[in-house]
Amino acid sequence: MRLRVGITLGDPAGIGPEIVHAALASGRLPQKAEYAVIGKPVACSVGQPTPETAHAALDALEESAALAFRGEIQAVVTGPIHKARMYQIGFPFPGQTEFFAERAGVKNFAMLLTGGKLTVALVTTHLPFREVAPALTQDEIVRVGLLLQEFLQRRQIRHPRIAVAGLNPHAGESGSLGREEIEIIAPAISELNTRMPAPDRPSPIFAGPFSPDTLFHQAANGDWDGVLCMYHDQGLIPLKLHAFHEGVNVTLGLPFVRTSPDHGTAFEIAGRNVARADSMIAAINLAVELAQPPAAPAP
Repeated sequence: MRLRVGITLGDPAGIGPEIVHAALASGRLPQKAEYAVIGKPVACSVGQPTPETAHAALDALEESAALAFRGEIQAVVTGPIHKARMYQIGFPFPGQTEFFAERAGVKNFAMLLTGGKLTVALVTTHLPFREVAPALTQDEIVRVGLLLQEFLQRRQIRHPRIAVAGLNPHAGESGSLGREEIEIIAPAISELNTRMPAPDRPSPIFAGPFSPDTLFHQAANGDWDGVLCMYHDQGLIPLKLHAFHEGVNVTLGLPFVRTSPDHGTAFEIAGRNVARADSMIAAINLAVELAQPPAAPAP
């Protein structure tokens, strides 16, 4: 059976519909897959989100999840939604990541972003900054680290090199700027390397914790295959600076593939035909890649 990918339009008042159609017309998508656009047109003023456009976005999400659970599509690529409008209509989730995890009944999930030479996974995501440190635990770092390793190995990196970022400036300066690195992050790294024994592995997969102010420069230069980040902006700021137009958001841990472009609804340019479809194209291409049957990792 030919692989089928469902693509939601997102909020129809935003750039979602135009980047979806531009991506499908680009000639830059794998021909081995079929693509189904999910979402019904609604009467709206482009650039002006309403409760009706938010309901349309939610309906498309529900339909895409149902299709994936029935096996009618093997991957979901989601267009951007407007969270404030979604919350107004009763959407109870911080974002689409959490929506799909709840619908799938999955607790072990995480958000990952990839683009250019950077791949970052987030231990905490949509939290106020004051809540980040209390939410960090050794178990959570290990859980997300294993999901990141699995993702990289699925992309044919047999022995991924994963750097773990510190939480505090300069990774805590040996405890003078915070003790999370000593008491939580370093023990998690030790556990990660113990949990994934590989006799033929040339070195431990996980290393750190490293000072975040230099780590991403090294990763962008190819020294690391992935970075395990402690909080949302720690990973997203460098990713978007490095690969703004080709970044892809991936939900790890689902029973089906889900990706999305790493940008928002961009209401201010919707309907002007200036929105770039590069990130949507990258999201679709990665969805097709991940939905393929697993192959033996490259040596």
